[in-house]
Amino acid sequence: MLKNTLKVALCAAAFDAAVAMAESTAPSNLAAKQQIARAGSQASMVGPAANFTGQVRIDMLWPTDGGLNTSGALVTFEPGARSAWHTHPVGQRLVVHSGVGLTQEWGKPIQEIRPGDVVYCPAGVKHWHGAAPTTAMTHLAVTATEADGNNVNWMEKVSDDQYSGR
Repeated sequence: MLKNTLKVALCAAAFDAAVAMAESTAPSNLAAKQQIARAGSQASMVGPAANFTGQVRIDMLWPTDGGLNTSGALVTFEPGARSAWHTHPVGQRLVVHSGVGLTQEWGKPIQEIRPGDVVYCPAGVKHWHGAAPTTAMTHLAVTATEADGNNVNWMEKVSDDQYSGR
């Protein structure tokens, strides 16, 4: 009987120690609740003329936060619209949602992109992206952010000759 009582006490002590260890190593966001950002809850923004040519609409989906060091936005380029040349210090992924787009890495040929295509823009690689000349294009941009909050380094605009591949 004493032997069984000792086993139960040891098991209970081991269980308590395991629970304490699990609680001390559990992610701090375990108590956080799921959040839903309702569609239309954030105003659309016009792509700034300093960074874009043509009509561009940016619909922010989520900002960078402590839990996920990326931001997300749906970016819609009207026909012929495009970003300026730029780099991302940590990188970016684009998922084409609709339309037909174009993208180009500095010194390489222009690539056509279509719905379902995923474009990986590595850190520090100079590139641009936008719509085809006669078709709008929307992509989801998931952009990683440096600790200081920077996620893009804007450069010169893409000229009409560069955009047309001349």
